Amino acid sequence: MPRLSVLVVLAVLPLGVVLGADSGVSRTIDTEKSVMTVRVFKAGFFSGFAHDHQISAPIQEGSFDQTNRSVQLRVDARRLRVVDKDVSDKDRAEIQQTMLCPKVLDTERFPEIRFHSTTLEHVADRKWVVHGELTLHGQTRPVNADVTERNGHYLGTAELKQKDFGITRSAWAAARSR
Repeated sequence: MPRLSVLVVLAVLPLGVVLGADSGVSRTIDTEKSVMTVRVFKAGFFSGFAHDHQISAPIQEGSFDQTNRSVQLRVDARRLRVVDKDVSDKDRAEIQQTMLCPKVLDTERFPEIRFHSTTLEHVADRKWVVHGELTLHGQTRPVNADVTERNGHYLGTAELKQKDFGITRSAWAAARSR
């Protein structure tokens, strides 16, 4: 059975103060300049027969605290948008509806996606691992994000399995076959 995985890519401007500086300041993440992209992909033996998806996830609210070296993000799950380029508008709309429906993300019951860091681990020059907790689909699980600083911009990636948050392959398939 194929595994469904999610790769979350986050570009935040400017996150440097939480990772590199020590002065005591709490700041709001600029949600107009920060971007979160979610890539849903299949893995396993039959992955060649499945479609991957790219989703835009606008950050609704976020902050970082230099003193406590912590990061928090909140996304309105109802504002997630499928941005697949290699599908028709009709198929994109169907994928969008499937993603938000009660059998998959159930955004009416679980309208928010939240992340908060628990620790930051400096692993190399301009590289960190941000350990934290992600709440998705009403379930909270530990997640680690690899973060790199480039020219004052921070790029973070985290990989997770949808099934860890109660979202199964059969839910996507059942919703798509309606």
